[in-house]
Order: sequence, then structure tokens, then C-alpha cells
Amino acid sequence: MVRKLRIAGSLRSVRARILASILLVTIAGMTIAGVAAFLLQRERVMSTIDTKLTNTVDALRFIAAGGQGSNEVPATVSDFLTLAMQRVLPDHNESTVGLVDGAPAFVPSSDLSFRLDEDEKFIALVTSLADTDNVVMGTVNAEAGQLRYVIIPVRLDGDDTVGHYVSAYNLDAEVEAIADSFRTYAAIAAITLFLVGLVAWGVAGRLLRPIRTLRDTAARITESDLSERIEVVGSDDVSDLTATVNDMLGRLEGAFISQRRLLDDVGHELKTPITIIRGHLELLDPEHANDLAETRELAIAELDRMTTLVSDIALLATSQTPGFVNPIVCPVSDLTRSVYAKAKALSTKHQWVLAETAELTALIDVQRMTQAWLQLAENAAKYCPQGTAIEIGSTPSVDDGELFIDLWVRDHGPGIPVNQLERVFDRFMRSNEGRGVDGSGLGLSIVTAIANAHDGRAFAINDHRGGTKMVIRIPRGSRTGTGEDPLNG
Repeated sequence: MVRKLRIAGSLRSVRARILASILLVTIAGMTIAGVAAFLLQRERVMSTIDTKLTNTVDALRFIAAGGQGSNEVPATVSDFLTLAMQRVLPDHNESTVGLVDGAPAFVPSSDLSFRLDEDEKFIALVTSLADTDNVVMGTVNAEAGQLRYVIIPVRLDGDDTVGHYVSAYNLDAEVEAIADSFRTYAAIAAITLFLVGLVAWGVAGRLLRPIRTLRDTAARITESDLSERIEVVGSDDVSDLTATVNDMLGRLEGAFISQRRLLDDVGHELKTPITIIRGHLELLDPEHANDLAETRELAIAELDRMTTLVSDIALLATSQTPGFVNPIVCPVSDLTRSVYAKAKALSTKHQWVLAETAELTALIDVQRMTQAWLQLAENAAKYCPQGTAIEIGSTPSVDDGELFIDLWVRDHGPGIPVNQLERVFDRFMRSNEGRGVDGSGLGLSIVTAIANAHDGRAFAINDHRGGTKMVIRIPRGSRTGTGEDPLNG
């Protein structure tokens, strides 16, 4: 239960992290876009204000020249400032004032959003910065807010009065319009962010649904039931993951069933020698030397059989681990001749025949494949009549357009019942008609394990001429390997 809750919490955390990541990226994008747009608009406003202030200088020069088609040329500074206040009307969020000898003397007759002449600190600053020959521009914090101003000197021939025309824009008021727009943007962004969060939460939940199903499936799986599978919906990466997990569950189910069968079979097989040894020990008469010797020999024989069984079981367990086979490029004909030479030593009571040899190379673990091939030869020698021929060969074969290599042993014994052909390579499978009576019952299972490790399979067929042909069929090049051919030095 603790594990299930931990997994559930982890899934919720993953969903929350996905949502948080999307929201953080969205917030960052919206913030960067908003700030960049605000600064750009503010810079445009500043540029526009500077342009208007510069145009004011041109307008005053126009007035000083008498105006368009007018002979009304101001004679004194006071006349000039009077005309300027009449003709140059302040813009929205703009105010002007005319200074004579540093003191406010003229203001426009129109309504102003703020008054420069009433701000003593601003007038003092302007008076200190004013130049009698050059236009001065700047920005200052005043009572009305942050102001962008221009100070234009006014000098006329014949008048010694020092005059200045001062115009200023309230930057705070100008930028406030932009700020209102971006407050609206922020509200819309917040709504958008909420909608993005809802969509992201739903999408994340849909994408993680197969993982939640996997969690629930894993929780329902028990040692007695591994058949549960997850429904695959769609064709995205998560669906591929679901299919992969289903394949994994199938392999786990197969491994569990195989393991349980092996344990059941081993328990059954070990019962017999243990029972035999126990029975003879219970009936042993220590006073009779012959009885003692016979029991000793029987116990050693049964223990040897159990040792062989345990070794075979260990080999089968090893066959499921990586590195069980280490294939190299091997000439199949050389391997065939090598196995034939070794098989002849298995029995001197049979005629060993080297039949066809495949003149091909393949990726084969020579040691393991020799072990499997000799197991087929030993099985044939054990169960076919003395004096009969046992053939060993290798031939190429084609199945579904793919090239395979068959490594086979053919005997002329009693054959295998048709209903047992498909099961002859199962663990502890023994025929009722003279094949597989002795031994651990795992020899042909080991052959299957080695064939499977080479991406192949092992099977048996009854030859129409009598006897049985046992085959290890492997693909020619399904595995990769490097190394020298041990058969050729």
C-alpha cells in the first residue's frame, strides 16, 4: 500500500510539474513580451515628445519672422512672448510659460492640465539652466510629475530684455495611457494564463492516464494472475510506452509460468531419487556387507543423477541471462565436421555418417552450439537400435524469404509419436515409446535454450524413411559477434 501511494503521489507530482513548467514558460513569455512592448511604446512616446518640443522651436522662429504672409513682426521680447502664447497652443498634457528676466510673465489663455508658473522649484531650475544663446532640453521631477521640457531663448534686436519660452510635457500623464493599455493586457494575460492552466492540466491528465492505468494494473497483478494488460489507445509516445509495458508484462508472465513449471518439475524429479535413497537406507541391514555395498552404489548413482539434474537446471537458468552465448563468424562446414568427429566417440555400436555440409558462414557460439548438437547426437545414439546409421549434417534453408541454417541429426530408430513431436523439447518430457527414458530429462530443453539464444529454434520431425530428424534452425546473421574461428586455429 505504501508503494502504491508513493507511485500515486509521484504521478500527481509529475502532472503538477508539467503544469508548473507550462505556466512558468507562459508567464515568462507574456512578461517579457509585455515589458518589451511597454518599453518600446514608452520610448516612442518620448521620441514623439522630443519631436514636438523641437517643432516648438521652429514654430517660434516662424513667429519671429512675422508669420505666414503677415507683416506682424514683434518688436520687443514681450510682444514676441504675447504672440507665442496666442498662436502656439499647448498640446494635451503640455504646459508653457514665458519668462522675462527669469520671472514668469506670460501664460497661455487656454486651459492647462498643469501650470508651470505656479511651480517655484521648476521656475528656479529653469532659470538656473537657461542659456541666452542655446536651446536647452531636459527631464525633471516637478510638482506635476516627471516633466520633459525645452527652454528656448528669446532675443530681439533693439530690446535688451532677456526672455525665455518654456514648454514642458507631463511624462507621467503621457505614459499613463500606455500603462492603462498594459493593465488591460495584464488582465487578459491572467485570464489567458488561467485557460492555459486548465488546458495543460487536462492534456497532462490525458497523457498520464496510461501511466495511471499502469499503476492500477500493477497493483492488481498478483503471483497467481499476470494476465492483466493495459489498453493501448492512440499512436503517440505514451501509447508506444503502453505497448512496451504490455510486452514486458507478457515476458514477465512467461518467465513466471516457466519458473513455476521448472520448480514443479524439479520438485517432482528430485522426489524419485530421494525416495529411492531413503527407501534403501531404511531397509539397509548393516550386518550384511553385500546389502551395504549395493545400497552404497545405488545411493551414489542416484546422487550423481541429482548432480546432473542440478547442473542442467543451473545451465537452463544461465541461458536466460545476457552473455550466455558469444557468437563469432564461423564456417558452418567446419563446425559440422568438428561435431561429427566428436560424435563418433559417443557410440561405437552405430554407424556415424557425415551427410551434407553447408558451405556458409554464420554467427555462432561454437562451444554452446557444439554442446547442443552433441546432445542431439547422444539422444539419437541412446534410443536407436545398435548397428543403424546416425547421420549428421548441415543445410541451408529458406523460411518466409529469410535464409536459415539447419544443423541436424537423423537416426533410424523407432521415431517419436506424432502427438509428442511438438513437446519433445519440453523440460522433463519423455516419450512412452522408448525415447527419453533415462537421463535428467533436461537435455533437449538445453538444446532449445541454446537455439533460442541464437534467435533460432529446435524441432523434431519423423523421417518418411523411418527414424527421427532433430533440427536446430538458426538465422544466418541475426546476431553480431567478433573473434577468430576457433575451429581453424
